[in-house]
Parts: sequence; C-alpha cells; structure tokens
Amino acid sequence: MSDEELMGLALAAAAEAPAHGDVPIGAVLARGGEPLATGANERELRRDPTAHAEILVLRAGARLLGGWRLPDTTLYVTLEPCAMCAGAVVLARVPRVVYAAPDPKAGAAGSVLDVLAEPRLNHRPDVVAGVRADEAAALLREFFGARR
Repeated sequence: MSDEELMGLALAAAAEAPAHGDVPIGAVLARGGEPLATGANERELRRDPTAHAEILVLRAGARLLGGWRLPDTTLYVTLEPCAMCAGAVVLARVPRVVYAAPDPKAGAAGSVLDVLAEPRLNHRPDVVAGVRADEAAALLREFFGARR
C-alpha cells in the first residue's frame, strides 16, 4: 500500500474517535507497506492521558513483533506527534514517520519542538509531513467546531 492509502486507514480510524468523545486522531503502524496495527485516540474512552493513537499502535506493534524495537516499520498519524509520542517513536526505533496535519500548539516533529530530529538522541527517523493534510485538518475542524 502507498503512503496515501495507509494514511487513509489512519483517517478512517480517526473518524471513529468522536463516537466515544475523543479527538479524531488516528494512526497506523505498517511494515513493508502492510498495516500491522491501526488505532485512534482513546484518552476519554480509557480515561488515560497516554492513550494517544500513536502509543496504542506502537504497543500493538510491539506485541505483534515480539519486542520493543520496531525495525522496518512506518508510523502513519493524522496529526503531527506530540512530545510524548515523538519520544516513544525514538525509543521504539521506528525508522519512518508520516503525518498529515501539522500541530502548531503541540507538534514535536518541527512545529513546536523537533524531538524526531534532535541530534543528541540516538535515533532520528525520516519524517514525511503533509500526506492528506487537508482531510485530517477537516476532521479536527469539524470535531472542535461542534464543541464550540
């Protein structure tokens, strides 16, 4: 599957999050162009501040691959990862991150911080930004517009 198709799976997951009160952010962990794990934010559902889409799919990927290192994988996420999620990506040694929309308030892949490119850390994934960004931004605008 292409980056656009895999981001489509993340967007589909994101669209399900508002059903349980969560912000529509979705993620997919893929290997060799095939999805390993798909998920969406579940902070409200689980009452867990760490239940971001990225963390959930990294955990699922680690279970599937049998270890905390996630070699040869790509993380797709509909919103630029926050500092916590970017840190988890670094610790899991994910070699590539593809995200849709930038997050000017909390993004840690270049918007506010750049954890993923920090030269003092022992791992720096390749980052691709803007894949299907308009669709991801529209989901977020719709969600927050309905809440205001």
